[in-house]
Amino acid sequence: MKQIQIGKSNLKASTVALGCWRMQHKTVEEATELIETAHQVGINYFDHADIYGDGKSEEIFGQALKKSSIHRDQILIQSKVGICSGYYDHSKEHILSSVDQILSRLQVDFLDVLLLHRPDTLMEAEEVAAAFDHLYQTGKVRHFGVSNYSAGQIEYLKTAVERPLEINQVEFGPAYTSLIDQQFNVNLVNEASVDRGGDLLNYSRIHQMTLQPWSPFHVNLQEGLFMKHPDYQQLTETLTRCADQYGVSFEAMVIAWILRHPAQMQPLVGSMNPARVEAIAKVSEVQLTRPEWYEIYRSTGKKLP
Repeated sequence: MKQIQIGKSNLKASTVALGCWRMQHKTVEEATELIETAHQVGINYFDHADIYGDGKSEEIFGQALKKSSIHRDQILIQSKVGICSGYYDHSKEHILSSVDQILSRLQVDFLDVLLLHRPDTLMEAEEVAAAFDHLYQTGKVRHFGVSNYSAGQIEYLKTAVERPLEINQVEFGPAYTSLIDQQFNVNLVNEASVDRGGDLLNYSRIHQMTLQPWSPFHVNLQEGLFMKHPDYQQLTETLTRCADQYGVSFEAMVIAWILRHPAQMQPLVGSMNPARVEAIAKVSEVQLTRPEWYEIYRSTGKKLP
């Protein structure tokens, strides 16, 4: 699998990352097989969050990593903090205590990357800066970023945070395209012209922040997989035809559509099926043409101006 540079850092990561949200439902033996399969096909980046399974996903991953043949320095581990039961918390105290618990569950000495999971409107940039500085200086976290942040929220953080913000994890896929819709509809009065993130795509490219698309196979978290949604059957048919043409799996074609964009995104796939992960890894063999990419986009029913 091809690799990309994460943000402005020295991290060289696989173009696809494995999201470990559902690992809570796996045994340690199953998780070990999954991690080893992912590593064998070139995936070296693993994404977690402290709320996944209320910590169970990280716990199982940590035990599986110990049983596997993979050394810690062969992979990159990322986790996220800040979502609590009914509120968000980006206070220094919460960030620091959360990271200590994450490291304990994962049975590792450091995280390669820590993200703030969702914006906390009560956040004070100085507190985040103090937490990030402490984590970096103590060697517990090497790189930092955010998740689901707008361009303005990132700029506010930068007023105090001196550590580079390398990543923004956002929802994006062929059935959830708000990240790019506004780009086609500049100066038009329609729903697609609404700027929902401060031109986040171009902002990220200008500032060399890696975008990590999550849930690429969903309409959104409420409506589930687009392949099973009646409004997205044309999209499913177009992707299926393209997948057959290139000789890859349907899931690989979805990821290929994301990777065709020159923004150098790193999509997250959450499959816990080793065979499916192996099939998705063949995305490196696909290079969609411009007409194919736009056909897939239009298959959602969206019209270009």
